[in-house]
Amino acid sequence: MLYPVYVHVGSAQEAHGVVFPDFPGCFSAADTWDELPAAIQEAAEAHFYVEHEAVPPPTPLEQLVDHPDYHGGVWLLADIDLSRLQTKPVRLNISLPAHLVQQIDAYAGAHHLTRSGFLARAAQQTMQG
Repeated sequence: MLYPVYVHVGSAQEAHGVVFPDFPGCFSAADTWDELPAAIQEAAEAHFYVEHEAVPPPTPLEQLVDHPDYHGGVWLLADIDLSRLQTKPVRLNISLPAHLVQQIDAYAGAHHLTRSGFLARAAQQTMQG
């Protein structure tokens, strides 16, 4: 999803600094413009890993361009992969065969995971693989 980020343009001696208006307290930096997308994604992932809050929708850029906190830099619409953010858990009800639940619980316990943690990790690995 495209989110507006504000970039304080760096120099040969300073990195480009990034502010996320929609994610208060989230900042990033990169030495080159090419490195900015990865740095932005990494910062968003780290922010929501710690905060565990719901990801807000992006603020329309036209609401931000004249904001007094953002001057002297440039706006960038960053494509943030929301599927990679650790957000507030959602409770759901699923049905599985009893023997499979027993196997999941045994595996999760042996690896110091909860059932939910194991299932979330298995789902992520399957979709990435």
